[in-house]
Amino acid sequence: MGYRKYKLAFLFRVAILFLLLVSIAYAITILDLKNSLPLAMVIITPLVLITILSLRSLFKFTIRRFDEMDDFFEAVKYRDFSRWFAVQSGPPDIRELHAGFNKVNETFKQINKEKEEQHLYLQKILELVDTGIVAYNIETGKVLWINESFKKILNLPTLKSTEFVRSRNTKLFIDVFETNHKKGNTITIDSENSKIKILISSSLFNIKDESYKLIVIQNIDQTLTQNESDAWKKLLSVMTHEIMNSIAPISSLAETLQTKIQDSIKNPVKNQLEMNDLDTGIESIKKRSEGLLKFAKTYRSLNKVTKLNLEKVLVKDLFENIKILMKPSLDKKGIELIFEIENSDLQIEMDRHLIEQVLINLLLNAVEASKENKNPKILLSSKKDIEGNSIIKVIDNGKGIPNEILDDIFVPFFTTKKNGSGIGLSLCKQIMLLHKGKIQIKTIKEKGTAMSLVF
Repeated sequence: MGYRKYKLAFLFRVAILFLLLVSIAYAITILDLKNSLPLAMVIITPLVLITILSLRSLFKFTIRRFDEMDDFFEAVKYRDFSRWFAVQSGPPDIRELHAGFNKVNETFKQINKEKEEQHLYLQKILELVDTGIVAYNIETGKVLWINESFKKILNLPTLKSTEFVRSRNTKLFIDVFETNHKKGNTITIDSENSKIKILISSSLFNIKDESYKLIVIQNIDQTLTQNESDAWKKLLSVMTHEIMNSIAPISSLAETLQTKIQDSIKNPVKNQLEMNDLDTGIESIKKRSEGLLKFAKTYRSLNKVTKLNLEKVLVKDLFENIKILMKPSLDKKGIELIFEIENSDLQIEMDRHLIEQVLINLLLNAVEASKENKNPKILLSSKKDIEGNSIIKVIDNGKGIPNEILDDIFVPFFTTKKNGSGIGLSLCKQIMLLHKGKIQIKTIKEKGTAMSLVF
């Protein structure tokens, strides 16, 4: 509405000016300037003066809007958003223009206020975290920002420039400020006559034409010490758990053989002892015992293993040994163990003893998951996929793995079992990684879980 009145006022002034110019031109045309010059001057002079005043008024009327905008832009240039433009007086279009300026100023003030609040909030958070953070100018060494944790970790009373560190401790300056740690490194530094380990990472960034470096450090010495202590405390429990996993089928098989021998002693005629069965059972116990011993040695230095005892193993032979070891104990629990081999000639290059340990772990987990089922079944199968990978699967019809813990089951020491150690699946994963393979999981709630070893 205000701009409509502005247009009408502008057109009105232009029309007046046009009429005045026409009047002057008409007066000059009809008046005899040679013979009646005084009369002509009396008539033309007022018209000229009025025209000049009208032209001046039109100029001031037009330029006033630009002056107002110039004032506003000048204020924006110097970030002065405190100015308030009058909206109670003046022409309607000027008042509308002022209202727009005021709204822009209010918006900028609100944005600045929010930015300040966010800055203070972020600064407070960065001050409270245990992670040390510093940003400084690469060329001058002048510190742009630093939190207290950084100074505390490095035992620095103050830090306004990195030159202070260079002059005080050259090695610390080189290790922390001069060396690039783009991927994150662990370094040892001297602090108050003791050595501490810190995790450090750095990155470069530019502000205008100046280059800055951001360094983030974290004291992990205490965390490493605590983790090491916890690991030692859990080591005996973990080893006991894993050993028991292997001893259980050995014990069950030994008990079965012992029962057969006792029955044969009591009644040799009725219960003839099959020497082949006895030899096969003892051989399985021997192999599993050897595998257990090797597993214990391997687990003790698993992170140091660089070479596996790899050999070409027929999957059917591997399954046959698992059957001898596990079937008696599963039969007692009423759990059906099914074997399915797509290709009887399938061979996989593996460390037989370690993969047996993996399969025993997975089978025991399957037993735990399916034992409450009315008709518990566990399927152990093997096949090759279209990409040429050899796959061994352990499939149960148990309760499945809840989605909320699915991402955590391979985390060391994570367990949902009351007496579990939380190491079984993490070790299975590490053993498969040593074989350059992987473990895949597919689970459906209340229907079962399929654990796949992909070679």
